[in-house]
Amino acid sequence: MDITAFIRELLFSHDCVIIPGFGGFIGNYSPARIDKATSTFYPPVKQISFNRNLNHNDGLLVGRISEHLKVNYGDARSIVEEFVAGIRKKLESGEKVGFDNIGTFLNNQEGSVQFEPDINVNYHLDSFGLESFHFAPLESYDVRKRISTHIGKDPLKRHSVRKIVWRAAVLVPLLALIVIVPLKTDIFKPKVESVSLNPLVTAEFENNKKAIEENSASLPVLPGENIAPAEQSISVAITPVTESDNIYCLVTGSFRSKENAEHQADMLKEDGFTPEIMDGPNGFYRVSAMRCNDIETATGKRDSISRKYPDTWVNRIR
Repeated sequence: MDITAFIRELLFSHDCVIIPGFGGFIGNYSPARIDKATSTFYPPVKQISFNRNLNHNDGLLVGRISEHLKVNYGDARSIVEEFVAGIRKKLESGEKVGFDNIGTFLNNQEGSVQFEPDINVNYHLDSFGLESFHFAPLESYDVRKRISTHIGKDPLKRHSVRKIVWRAAVLVPLLALIVIVPLKTDIFKPKVESVSLNPLVTAEFENNKKAIEENSASLPVLPGENIAPAEQSISVAITPVTESDNIYCLVTGSFRSKENAEHQADMLKEDGFTPEIMDGPNGFYRVSAMRCNDIETATGKRDSISRKYPDTWVNRIR
């Protein structure tokens, strides 16, 4: 019975596989390497060698045969002994004995067994699927030398380069002028005015504005106390601004729980801000630290608030 299949299987998971009465195969690890002479890359490999002095029965090979063939240990050992006897008989007659994907055996002139491993098989599991490959080194490439040589040899090309430079000298100022003029003037700014088609909205806005001014005038002013503008007060429902003004909020957080939003609003109040809680998309609650009328102010305030509230962002609400 040929038991080389069991030997190959064990060589993948063991560094030493002994054939009782014949010798042992030893796996030697070799790391990945580069052959600079041929520019070839080789993966890690486990090379197989043979030692005829390792001929005792360690039970590994016999136990694997017994487990696979469902026979007792004694029968498995007899199978190995018959296999070894057949190999020795072939070697004594001068034949070359080959183990598939392992190597070949041959008796030399002194009668000693010589082993030649199969270098095309790698028993290193981590290198499964990896093969050696050739990669030629890149040649040196100097762009400046190529360009100078190319222009020096061809006068027509040199003339075309001067022509391109001349055109660039004329077109670049013109393009710069085309870009700068619209930025310095209002030629391309849209002349759009916003109007309200609902007269009731205008009337309600004027009434609220008048009521806010009267309430502000009636409040007593204590010494050293500054009254905050109406557009910064949380208690005022409508901020008296024109429809063309923009309003930006500094949002410090967005929470699904209203309790968490109120907790952060309390923290902002302790820091001297005028927070408000606004409804966000998907049922979230947004906490705003303050309002600003222009994006520059909002951006500057955001940078200072971000030191304590790093998730602050600017949200335009109008």
